[in-house]
Amino acid sequence: MTDTSNLMEVTNVFKAFGEDWGREKVVENLSLDIRRNQLTAIVGPSGCGKSTVVNLLAGFESPDSGQIMMEGETVLGPSKDRLVVFQETALMPWLTTYQNVTFGPKLRGDMPVRSLKEAADRIIDTVGLREFKDKYPLQLSGGMQRRAELARALINQPLVMIMDEPFRGLDAMTRQLMQEFYLRLCEEEARTNVFVTSELEEAIILADSLVVLSNRPTTVREVIPIDLPRPRNLNMLSSPAAYDYKRHAMEMLHEEALKSFSGTDTGSDFLRSYAQQP
Repeated sequence: MTDTSNLMEVTNVFKAFGEDWGREKVVENLSLDIRRNQLTAIVGPSGCGKSTVVNLLAGFESPDSGQIMMEGETVLGPSKDRLVVFQETALMPWLTTYQNVTFGPKLRGDMPVRSLKEAADRIIDTVGLREFKDKYPLQLSGGMQRRAELARALINQPLVMIMDEPFRGLDAMTRQLMQEFYLRLCEEEARTNVFVTSELEEAIILADSLVVLSNRPTTVREVIPIDLPRPRNLNMLSSPAAYDYKRHAMEMLHEEALKSFSGTDTGSDFLRSYAQQP
């Protein structure tokens, strides 16, 4: 039976930025659980603080108050056990695909040369880049670069993969292909994943649980279990169950997005105009 106990626990986290006289609250009273061997998708209105949540989970930022725990230990900084794939490419352009993938383990020196080569070959093959392992990033398509970054993270065998809108900026067809690829990879690898996205359908088809964030300062509005059968495919998005998940989440996101317009003259005008719509 698959272990779905809590791997990470976020409890009452608060985070603000700026000087004392003008600090802006970005995250407030944020609590959520990241379960082992499941994909937790996070969505929220634009500008709510999703990237800040990513940085807190990764250890790039520390909470002003509250606590983030992983396997019973407080998260105090970045770790190879929590790796992030960002929306902007982080491949080093002067290194080949193979060199990019093996860069981390080589730098740390924690894998024998033969074991590293075997692991790299296996992972590069898994992401479908065997014929491109000697190519440089500029010689790869956008989708191939995304797969190379996945391989570079996977070779470190992180306990949790944190994806920060990794398919943003790809054309529609490439994005769909990457969604299908990542869906298959997650189901085969059974890893713990946190997937932050602004695309609700993408979140629903990938996730075991969907975390809906509020407007800034962000907190968890609701956690929605996604009970679609696995293995999944994109055609499931047209099912009644997927539609119900999308409608429910969209209603909350819509409410939270409208809050960002309140409290200003421009916002009041917008809300009055919206209320008058049939």
